[in-house]
Amino acid sequence: MSTTLPAPASTTVRTPSKRTVLMCRPDYFTVSYRINPWMHPEAPTDTSLAVRQWETLYQTYLDLGFDVHLIDPVEGLPDMVYAANGGFIIDNIAYGASFTYAERQPEGPAYMDWFRSNGFDVRVPENVNEGEGDFLLVGDVILAGTGFRTATNSHEELARIYGREVVTLELVNPSFYHLDTAIALLDPQPGFENPNIAYLPSAFSEASLAILRERFPDALLVNEEDAAVLGLNSFSDGYNIVIASRATDFGRQLRERGYNPIGVDLSELLLGGGGVKCCTLELRR
Repeated sequence: MSTTLPAPASTTVRTPSKRTVLMCRPDYFTVSYRINPWMHPEAPTDTSLAVRQWETLYQTYLDLGFDVHLIDPVEGLPDMVYAANGGFIIDNIAYGASFTYAERQPEGPAYMDWFRSNGFDVRVPENVNEGEGDFLLVGDVILAGTGFRTATNSHEELARIYGREVVTLELVNPSFYHLDTAIALLDPQPGFENPNIAYLPSAFSEASLAILRERFPDALLVNEEDAAVLGLNSFSDGYNIVIASRATDFGRQLRERGYNPIGVDLSELLLGGGGVKCCTLELRR
């Protein structure tokens, strides 16, 4: 079950905003191949437990008043549960995903088919990218990760499609192979005047760290222990932030800033290298 972590009194007022997201039940979740350091095919996984944990996350979003859409899982695509990788959507334009590894490549067309059937303007990608796993909309700027999965030329494609500034950030730790495992967006409203983030410094190159420090001087710096349970792989509505329940110090930091951290246990899905944000693709009309 989800746990709302206790919060001390705070003078900071945070305002939640309704979010619209896409999720995929992990009916076929297992770890049958290894494409990141978290995955160990020789170790057993429990699909029924993964489903129960995912259902807790799903119910948490419903309880928060989110509009939650579902895409049907496809047998043989165990990582399809990580919906964030399925694309990137702003202003009703859906930039599709083109996955690095052959095991996940069929997910790209499956998600683009869903986008089309639900009225989004789909742009078929010309370059390798893994969707919102490596693209984060922070205010009016798109932070774009590279280093392990998403190619840098996709960042140029992204800028052309959306007409927004795209800031490239290089990831250097293979355990944090997507940007959304190393950065948490705390203030998700587009156009937010002073959006803030939390991040793990050791996940980035020195040049990218310099960019983060300059752009986000008040960012929360998360410790290695909380990052190692994918605590940064979280989802915020501007006040409530759903995080890994084991990321306790991150929860403390959020409470001190006036946010309401809500802990959920996705330990089974962590065996595939994903957490809260990985299971959550934002749909921005």
